[in-house]
Amino acid sequence: MTTPISTTKAAGGAASAPGLKRRLGVVGLLFASVGSIIGSGWLFGAMNAAATTGPSAILSWAIGGVMIAFIGLVFAELGSMFPIAGGVVRFPHLAFGSFASYTAGWSTWVAAATTAPIEVEGALQYATRYVDFTTPHKNGTVHTLTPLGFVVAIVLMAVFVVINYVGIAWFARINNVLVTWKLVMIVLVIVAFLTVSFHGSNLHSHGFFTHGAQGVFSAVATSGIVFSFLGFRQAIELAGEGAKPKRDIPLAVLGSLLVTGILYVLLQIAFLVALDPHAVATKGWDNVSDILTNSAGPLASVASAIGLGWLAVLLYIDAVVSPGDTGLIYTTTAARLSYAMGKNGNAPESLTRTTPSGAPWVSLLVAFIVGIIAFLPFPSWQQLVGFITSATVLSFGPGPLVLGALRRRLPSLPRGFRIPGGDLIPILGFASSNLIIYWTGWNTDWKLFVAILLGYVLLAMRELISAKTPPLELPSGAIWVIPWLVGLAVMSYIGDFDGGRGWVSFWPAIAIIVVFSVVIYYIGVNNSLPREAIERHIAEAEQETAEEDAELATP
Repeated sequence: MTTPISTTKAAGGAASAPGLKRRLGVVGLLFASVGSIIGSGWLFGAMNAAATTGPSAILSWAIGGVMIAFIGLVFAELGSMFPIAGGVVRFPHLAFGSFASYTAGWSTWVAAATTAPIEVEGALQYATRYVDFTTPHKNGTVHTLTPLGFVVAIVLMAVFVVINYVGIAWFARINNVLVTWKLVMIVLVIVAFLTVSFHGSNLHSHGFFTHGAQGVFSAVATSGIVFSFLGFRQAIELAGEGAKPKRDIPLAVLGSLLVTGILYVLLQIAFLVALDPHAVATKGWDNVSDILTNSAGPLASVASAIGLGWLAVLLYIDAVVSPGDTGLIYTTTAARLSYAMGKNGNAPESLTRTTPSGAPWVSLLVAFIVGIIAFLPFPSWQQLVGFITSATVLSFGPGPLVLGALRRRLPSLPRGFRIPGGDLIPILGFASSNLIIYWTGWNTDWKLFVAILLGYVLLAMRELISAKTPPLELPSGAIWVIPWLVGLAVMSYIGDFDGGRGWVSFWPAIAIIVVFSVVIYYIGVNNSLPREAIERHIAEAEQETAEEDAELATP
């Protein structure tokens, strides 16, 4: 049975609806990644990280950026080899078959479909200064949606869908303008804070490490740091609509991480030194929200406190623009992911239906519905951020193994970009994914693993009722996927992060996870599909790309 990854014709040989259109250049792909990275995370991350680990949050941003860069390098090489829509989902299919790709696809789709809602919540939290869209809880550190907030949130989600429905060209035009605004804003905040209110004593008044090394790494996973950097993936997911993807994808992925990594480190420094030193010395970093007059809008609150009222007004405007743009991008991404799963054959084929302008309209509708549902169990930004972080980095996990397997099975396969060092970077990327999930803590991770189990239940049901599913190719996928997931769940449960039993302390746990990552990596890469099966999957993906390009060229 041939896997239907390349099916672009309807029954009877009739042409299907138009596929995705290649209309994004390097600037469009770069700005999609940058725009996704600079979302609601930059509005809340500096305060949350400071509350978690104090001045050492500077290191948290740097460490988080480097760890995500290891993952980004892997996907930059894969994306330059296979410029197909929804690459994070479809790369595992090439080397390990449907079971592995479904695991990555389900996890990343759940994360992407719930990211647009979190961005809407972030925007409405800032806007609460003017209208009661949210209600504060836990001394102002958590803000949940009010009934009015729910209504407005649904309207905003609908706007994202409408813009995407018009087509990718309109998406790119709107996104480029919004990203330019966001870059200007973040640079303006950094310069203004550092020049108007610089109090270097804040960096050591309570010690640089307020909660030791564990605080630094906990902040990486739970304060919105990794969540912010995850947006690099947009260039990968939109590769099927890139004009010259083999050249542009590596530039977009690595360029977006470099630019935003520098900006985020500088922003964290600016936030730390801009606060009133007397208030910091008196209340400490654990109570940083008490220092601010409005914890719902931390950066705007700092701007007001240091006499920059005009900047505070711009930040409240940006609090709608930045999350709104990122929500728009992730609505685009969620639709492309379900489109890719439909192409893989492990989701309904109806998800691949597109409009004449190339928008996957069924997938957009599904993303809209799931986004609305997500508001119910996760009515606040703070409640969603850890879950999305773990789900997304879990979906990145198979990527390094795919790269290692392809280098062994097809070493001469053409690449537009190649990372050096053999297995080193892929292993570091895989270990980084696993460590981030572990640092998120059991209280969040158990929900993720329940969601994965639910996905497997849905897969089993589809296998029972549908005759059009591709072969799962279980020996290749399950031989490492199942031990990987079980091992992560066990480590999270017995570890000492957020709800874990504390049976394994900080440094031993890191050592165990690194060794565990190496073992799973080599089990996976040495048990990938045979060369012939991989070549068949690649040929089918390339055929699909060629057919969609031919559709674009047809008047």
